[in-house]
Amino acid sequence: MEPALSFWLSTLDLTPRAPLPGDTSVDVAVVGAGYTGLWTAYYLSVADPSLRIAVVEARFAGFGASGRNGGWCSSLFPVSPAALARRHGRDAALALTRAMESTVDEVGRVAAAEGIDCHFAKGGTVVLARTPVQEARAHEEVASAASFGVDASWLSAAEARARCGATSVRGGVYTPSCAAIHPARLARGLAEAVERRGVTVYEQTRALSLRAGAVVTDRGTVRAPVIVRATEGYTPGLFGQRRTLVPLYSLMVATEPLPASFWATAGLARRETFADFRRMIIYGQRTADDRLAFGGRGAPYHFGSRVEPSFERDGRVHAAIERTLVDLFPALGPKPPVTHRWGGPLGVPRDWTASVGFDRRAGLAWAGGYVGDGVGTSNLAGRTLADLVTGTAGELTRLPWVGHRSRRWEPEPLRWLGINAGLRVMSVADTREDRTGRPFRPAALFTRFLGE
Repeated sequence: MEPALSFWLSTLDLTPRAPLPGDTSVDVAVVGAGYTGLWTAYYLSVADPSLRIAVVEARFAGFGASGRNGGWCSSLFPVSPAALARRHGRDAALALTRAMESTVDEVGRVAAAEGIDCHFAKGGTVVLARTPVQEARAHEEVASAASFGVDASWLSAAEARARCGATSVRGGVYTPSCAAIHPARLARGLAEAVERRGVTVYEQTRALSLRAGAVVTDRGTVRAPVIVRATEGYTPGLFGQRRTLVPLYSLMVATEPLPASFWATAGLARRETFADFRRMIIYGQRTADDRLAFGGRGAPYHFGSRVEPSFERDGRVHAAIERTLVDLFPALGPKPPVTHRWGGPLGVPRDWTASVGFDRRAGLAWAGGYVGDGVGTSNLAGRTLADLVTGTAGELTRLPWVGHRSRRWEPEPLRWLGINAGLRVMSVADTREDRTGRPFRPAALFTRFLGE
């Protein structure tokens, strides 16, 4: 089965670049032409234009999560500032939080400078509280954010509805540090930008294994003193990496362009991204051409960390996503005018903590494990990797995620059992909390298990 093209990718010319013609040697070999790989190549080429840099990509630039995600360029990091403070101290948590907030503007700056029209609109994020339990969770979020200097403000029910006119709104939390983007335009534009700077992008070239000094692909071997792994949810497909990250699927839908009468009630006038405080994550945005692009978790983890095109469509999960969308916006009608359904794998480390690092002795660098928060985080990763590789010590290389190594996931069948049990707990939690009006204790325990 062919992959289900995202709405984003369906709007672009995806004519593939030429594959690797055979064995070659460069200064830096980057594996993966998604955000992480392309941002790394971009900032390396800016820092040292003399570097010979090659990017190898199994399909085409932006094929993976970079061309399929919800288009939130946010300051979200996979673990909270409070969790980071417990592990690394308050100052380190504050430094990473500030770095993530400035990253949103950095993405906008580069897009403008390189002429990448990715529909960048910094309207912020509104997360709705739609039940008493969600409202209590929202107030906790505002208090925690304030303690770390994060700009997150409580919205009354009227204020929240003015931004996002969903049903059953009791209030919400607004944070300004997020931009809605067309994610595939950003990925494809970055590929063109790095090529203009002398980087070679080889598409249709599948990396099979990475070792010190070489990337072995199905088209030949790329030798380089520095190898960068930027493969995110596809990492388990590399030799020896089966338990490094888990590929967990997130699915999305997009509607046809919606009329002005719909948006008069639905709002999102500044293209705010939106979600609510349920346990099972949902996320959405108003696109530049007035569609709703909306997604959520809930797809199962597949035994053995398998990644298959057939997993990108799941009738049960897509139907649940569409029901949630109608529950939020009944004006869509009982059968929302959905034109695209797709999905793709996220990269999830065992401790849910993204990381970036460079083993200088082995010449191997990596970044990833974004757990769905990679649009902004990958830019910070690219800048950090450029500093690490060029030996430029500074604020970025001292951030607490640098050099972090998550322990490996359990062997099968333990990880299949554990991950799918966790997904089930979160799904049940939302139903129970809606019915009882009280927090579902097992979900809270599972959240603490993840390090939050």
